[in-house]
Amino acid sequence: MPFLSRTQVITALGAVLLALCVLELVRRRKLSEEYSVLWVIATVVIAILGFSTPFLTWMTHVLGFMFESSTTFAFGLGFSVVMLLYQSVKQSRLSSENQALTRELALLRDEVETMRQGRTGGAR
Repeated sequence: MPFLSRTQVITALGAVLLALCVLELVRRRKLSEEYSVLWVIATVVIAILGFSTPFLTWMTHVLGFMFESSTTFAFGLGFSVVMLLYQSVKQSRLSSENQALTRELALLRDEVETMRQGRTGGAR
């Protein structure tokens, strides 16, 4: 096995720490399984790019970047953009659902208040 560079060792440690962090968050139920899959995929990509120097060099050449670090940074930036877009879509959907539930709650409160007034008005 060829000697690992300092960058590859740091990348490996980062990938392992990220995987452990994701697993711990899932275990504590602070991160849902839905998101954990995305983070595990990110960890695997980090590990592949960190350990496979020929693949990273090839990918850098194919994408037209000058340095391997630029390729790694581009993948990280792409992942961040995809996660932000995904979160924005979920937040928009939850906002719409929240507005619908708020309207429904207001209608139910009005109906309950009308029923209460009808009972107290009819009892007199």
